[in-house]
Amino acid sequence: MPSSPIRAAIVLGLAASLLFLSGCGDDEPAADAASPTPAAAPTSASPSASQTPTPTPKPKQVKASNNFDKVTVTGGYGKEPKVKVDAPWAIDKTRSEVLDASNGPVISEGQSVEVNYYGVNGRTGKKFDESFSTGQPVAFSLAQVVPGFSQGLAGQRKGSRVLIAMPGKDGYDPMGGNPQAGIEVGDTLIFVVDLVDVQLAGPEGSAVQPKAGLPTVTETGGKPEITIPESAPPSSLEVQPLIKGEGKKVGANDIVTFNYVWVRWSDGKVLEESYGGKPANAPLSGLLPGMVKGLEGQTVGSRVLLVIPPADGYPDGNATPSIKPGETLVMVVDLLFTQSQ
Repeated sequence: MPSSPIRAAIVLGLAASLLFLSGCGDDEPAADAASPTPAAAPTSASPSASQTPTPTPKPKQVKASNNFDKVTVTGGYGKEPKVKVDAPWAIDKTRSEVLDASNGPVISEGQSVEVNYYGVNGRTGKKFDESFSTGQPVAFSLAQVVPGFSQGLAGQRKGSRVLIAMPGKDGYDPMGGNPQAGIEVGDTLIFVVDLVDVQLAGPEGSAVQPKAGLPTVTETGGKPEITIPESAPPSSLEVQPLIKGEGKKVGANDIVTFNYVWVRWSDGKVLEESYGGKPANAPLSGLLPGMVKGLEGQTVGSRVLLVIPPADGYPDGNATPSIKPGETLVMVVDLLFTQSQ
């Protein structure tokens, strides 16, 4: 079976998979640098690490405000907003204000979110980027965005519209601004953000009665535990939802965020788990074949039991963790978030 860096990262551990994804992000084509998720990789507008660093320009001085009195936003959640700024305008520190409140789940630092956003430069009062006109929200991890965007959304709720303003140091100053987007060092950035979706903390949905003969799954302290039956393993892939979520379906080309635990059928020993740490995040296509087949089409919020025969796992075995050739694997996966690549 062809090897995969993502597959190898999951085998080696959760931290390795996250580091790999960070590296992948640096190698991918740069996103629109005027969006909340500027690419870390050098672009034509920024010198590469091998070049002689250019002195950072001094920011233009604008008296910083401690409130949003000179920023007016009209329009409701789900509609493209109109933003007026008494420019030039600056904020003293990253601040946020809820424009449309919701009682949805609270967003935590580092979680994945799906949003629509509208960005305005405080110095010019002009829009520099937005996602509303595309009709498609954008998804990303708050661990991968400029600091002010993450600070402004942490603690907010799904279904809310939030106004965020950030000084240059929490925006694009560390990257020397962004000439292509008309953003200079020192510019305050203003975002109106609609929080469309947020990563779940755990499975949410309706319980499903599993069919007989499969491993049983119980939960202790928020962690699933797998008990292997005293019988021979099935010869083909078994996919058994235990909780049916009501979120989005996982697509073949999606990046999924999930918690997991996996054991050997032969002895029930836990090989690896993410519970108690950070969830895994990886392209579905880079996971074990049995996971790819079993998770595509499942819905976010679901808890899925997978019994993976050798052909869909490690037919030739694996060194670390130790998996013998011909070993059947059993996994429980909680689907917390999915996003299109």
